Amino acid sequence: MHSNHATTEMAPASDQAAVLDGLLRTRFSCRAYRDEPVPRATIEAALAMAQSTPSWCNTQPWQLAIVSGDALRRLTTDLVAAASGETSSESPDFPFPAAYVGDYRERRKVCGVQLYQSLGITRDDRARAREQTLENFRCFGAPHLAIVTTDAELGFYGGVDCGLYLMSFMLALRAHGVDSIAQAALASHPDTLRRHVSLDPSRRIVCGVSFGIGDLAHPVNSYRTGRAGLDQVVSWSE
Repeated sequence: MHSNHATTEMAPASDQAAVLDGLLRTRFSCRAYRDEPVPRATIEAALAMAQSTPSWCNTQPWQLAIVSGDALRRLTTDLVAAASGETSSESPDFPFPAAYVGDYRERRKVCGVQLYQSLGITRDDRARAREQTLENFRCFGAPHLAIVTTDAELGFYGGVDCGLYLMSFMLALRAHGVDSIAQAALASHPDTLRRHVSLDPSRRIVCGVSFGIGDLAHPVNSYRTGRAGLDQVVSWSE
């Protein structure tokens, strides 16, 4: 009897867990990159792996526009100009958080403190802090940017599916020795992005992912953020 399902030899569960744990623990939000492009074949291999991401009813709502080279330099120049303006009529396709309170506020604060301390930016040095903020719009010097979009009709759950995809993509990049950072900040200037990348009117921008070979000698890549314990995020009913 023939089966329609392909069979593959699976590694022991303990080995698979070790590989996944290693990828999760070594992935980090990279904020400085070496000046070298990632081979197209490597990017395509990571993209192919990420396509295994699950989604509601297998809708697979994610689409990516990948920008590199001169096109990325033109885009980041315009993004920095837009972010540097006194006023901007742009607003993200999806509303940003209304507020950070409690644990969320504290974790966000600690994350910011770690960033500035790694760079020697003091609390009252607003000029350097502002310049570091603009690094978001330079994609931190990464050679590649993926703009992730979903279909407007799928609403919140299309965004959830894209969140699942983002993690798959970033872990797949890490598995190929490529570093990355997911950036909601880039979605704050959707009009600027659309001037450089052709998107169907039905598409809504979720975020950007800057990626490349991380400059691990740069001090901004020297720290790692903490994670809440299971007792803070899990409840049990038996």
